[in-house]
Amino acid sequence: MIWKALERYRDHGLLVLRVGFGLGFIWYHGWGKITGGPERWAALGGSMEYLGITFAPVFWGLMASMAETVGALCIVLGLFFRPAALVLAFVMVMATVNHHVTGQGTPAHSFKNIWLFVGLMAIGPGRFSLDHIRERRRAAKHGADSTAPSADPEVGARP
Repeated sequence: MIWKALERYRDHGLLVLRVGFGLGFIWYHGWGKITGGPERWAALGGSMEYLGITFAPVFWGLMASMAETVGALCIVLGLFFRPAALVLAFVMVMATVNHHVTGQGTPAHSFKNIWLFVGLMAIGPGRFSLDHIRERRRAAKHGADSTAPSADPEVGARP
């Protein structure tokens, strides 16, 4: 019975999850990499060789650093949420592979993060997100009835 009563706080829970996890991800993973410079980016981007991509390791490392910083910020804000979660899941796949192949560190943390990002991608950002606000504005601009079904289950689902 208490679990059913907590259902009305789903969007609050998603907000707490997004902000806490996203800020932690920026702090512990993204910021140090993005400020690490070209040497750090080249080391990160070297992981792409496991996919047969051996050119431009600095570029790939910068992209991974950007994903872990800007992508995590998108998670916090709920802006471009699903694409950001998808990109971060891919970065975590590469981190997991790198840990397995090199034996440096443990792949456990990045492996768990893959599934978190995939789950978040499926759930969506919730009502307290910029994506939700953008979708509501888009629907209002196009004269869509707020009670009509939307392609996004978050829009119009709850008041």
